[in-house]
Order: sequence, then C-alpha cells, then structure tokens
Amino acid sequence: MKLGLEVLLENKKLIQELKKQRVALVCHPASVDQNLQHSFDLLHKAIGLSAAFGPQHGVKGEKQDNMIESDDALHPEYQIPIFSLYGKVRRPTPEMMQTFDVIIFDLQDLGCRIYTFITTLLYVMEECAKQGKTVIVLDRPNPAGREIEGHTLIKGYESFVGAGPFPMRHGLTPAEMAQFYKTHFNLGIDLKIIKMKDYKPNKKPGYGWSEERPWVNPSPNAPTLNMARFYPGTVIIEGTTLSEGRGTTRALEQVGASDIDFKKVLTLMKKKAPQWMKGALIRECFFEPTFHKHEKKLCHGFQVHTDTPQYKPAQFKPYRLMALMLRCVRELYPQYEIWRDFAYEYTEGKLPVDVITGGPHFREWVDDPNSKPQQLEKVLKKDEAAWMKQSKKYLLYR
Repeated sequence: MKLGLEVLLENKKLIQELKKQRVALVCHPASVDQNLQHSFDLLHKAIGLSAAFGPQHGVKGEKQDNMIESDDALHPEYQIPIFSLYGKVRRPTPEMMQTFDVIIFDLQDLGCRIYTFITTLLYVMEECAKQGKTVIVLDRPNPAGREIEGHTLIKGYESFVGAGPFPMRHGLTPAEMAQFYKTHFNLGIDLKIIKMKDYKPNKKPGYGWSEERPWVNPSPNAPTLNMARFYPGTVIIEGTTLSEGRGTTRALEQVGASDIDFKKVLTLMKKKAPQWMKGALIRECFFEPTFHKHEKKLCHGFQVHTDTPQYKPAQFKPYRLMALMLRCVRELYPQYEIWRDFAYEYTEGKLPVDVITGGPHFREWVDDPNSKPQQLEKVLKKDEAAWMKQSKKYLLYR
C-alpha cells in the first residue's frame, strides 16, 4: 500500500510541474511516509515549499488540549513562514493566500466529523475557490474504516467541529471528503486528488489501517489505533462532566467518573441494550487523571479494546455505546449534572454536547426518562442509511 504522499513523490512529471509554482503544505506530526520521513522535508526537498500551514495542535502537534492556540512562526532551517490555522484565524487570510499558487493538504484524519482536520480542509478549499488557487489532497487511510454511525448534523449546528451534514463516523478518507465538499458546497475549485495505491479499507485485521504502517499521533491525545476507533463515542464525553480519560495514558480510550459506581452502570447497560455492547471487549477499570476533569481523583469506569481478534467493526457502535452509558447514568443518578456548559470550540449559545453530536437529539434522548434504545436506533439507522447512499459516489476505493 502506498500513501498519496508516496504516490506523488514517484510522479516525476507532476513534481516537475510543481517546481514551477509556489507550493504550500498543510501538515502535522503524522504527515509521514512509510519510513517516518515527514512530508514537510520530503516535499521541500522535491519541489521547494513557499509556506506551510498547521491545523489544531500545531504543525509539531505540541498543543495538548482543545482550544489551545498556536502562533505563526518562521521555519528555522528553510526560512519559510508557518501559518497557524488554529490561532488568530481558522482559515487562511488573504495575506496568507498570497504566499502560494498551489496548496497540498496532507493530514492524517480519524474518520470522525468532530475531528477538526476535515473542517480545516473545507475552510482551505473555500478560500482557494475564492482566489482561484489549486488544492491537492494527498490521501491517507481512515483508521475507523468504512463504518458509518451517528446522527447527521442538522442545519444551524455547523461549527469548527461540524463542517457539514453527515454522521459522526463518516467512513470517508480525506480525499473522498474533499470530493463531497466540492459537490455539496458547490465550490468552483481546481481540486486534484492523489489516491493511495492498493488501499483496502475492509481488509482484516486493520479495517482501514494497514498493519505495515506505524501509528504516529495526529494529535497529542490520539496515541493509538484503538483510540481512533473508539473516538466517535468518547469524544461525546468532552461535552459532559465525566472524564474521557484526559490526563491519563489512555485518553479517549476509557471513560469514567470519581462519583459514579460503574459496576452498576455496566450492569444496567447490559440489561438495556446488550446489542450496543458488541464488536469489542469492554473492561471495567480505574484511573486517576493527573489533569483535566476529576483531576487527582480515583475514577471508576471502563475501557474499550478493539485491538483483539474479537474486534468486529460492523458490530462495534461507539456512538450508541456512549449514548447507552449516559442514559444509564441518568437513570441511576437522576440529579447528576451530566452536561457541561461553556463555549465549546468557541461556539456560543449551545451546550457542548449538542455542538459535538450535531444537534439536541442525542442529549434529549439521554434525558428523557421514557426513552428506549429502539427509538434511538430507528433515528440513527435512517441517518446512516441516507449518508451511505449519498457518500457512495465519492468512494475512491471499492
């Protein structure tokens, strides 16, 4: 299997064409080839870069938490500007746009709507469409595979963690998402796609991620393939008072709280909807965050393991699993303050969980004492089937 980056570097004709233009790069720590050489160095050597852009967490991936901004900088060796797209601005400014004719997008995504790199892709495409600039997307795997799950984001809930009307787990690669954006938002843009070679998204055991590829953190709290698979569920916990494991070595792979008995929660979950607990192994656990929510308090919770032979992506439903868990917490602890209230990703006037899930529907189901799993299942299946039908035309790998 070859990444879009590797396919581009072997295309001598395209490399020669790019040498004649000013080329910028959007990259982060996981923008590497099979030998872990960074695209910044490889492309600068091959064609000479005029500028670089960093997404959330920075080009070097140094920013630990959400809403921690990066500054612009000058590359110490190459002496070219590095612009932050998660600092004073979220999209390239007219001044930044003057530094290039072509921009190459080479970010490893997690296959989840809320992961901000695909929003950065949309913002870059929109600005390039306005000014007649070319966008080249170097495609990379979707580590969550082809599975689709979650509510479709509804109109009025667009944000930096919700670029468009598609489910939480969308099943597309970055290049496939770029094709959707171009069509859905009617962007008159010169978009070029560099496909991967021999990518098989349904192949065991990686189901979207090749065994031969080492994992490099695309962001500080994405240290494992297991996290990438569970993330479409655990990211919802960022909108709650429970811990998503930040401040531990297994952030976004485990959930819990210091004031909830999770043995009771797990027992009720198995009683209410055992079908939503399949596809991976669930292990009751304890952890103590060194920072963030429930700091220095012993938390009781559970960790999900997708890194075993029991992992079955078609059965694994992280979005439903977190909905079920929160519904059981609400039933066992009716007065518990589950929902956080602050401007999540700078979105004012909406609860964070609504911003994350793309509308109030998830929260309302959790809070409704009469809600049933089959009611949520019906709504989710409708959204998921609609997206599956719509997204088929953008698939590059069958």
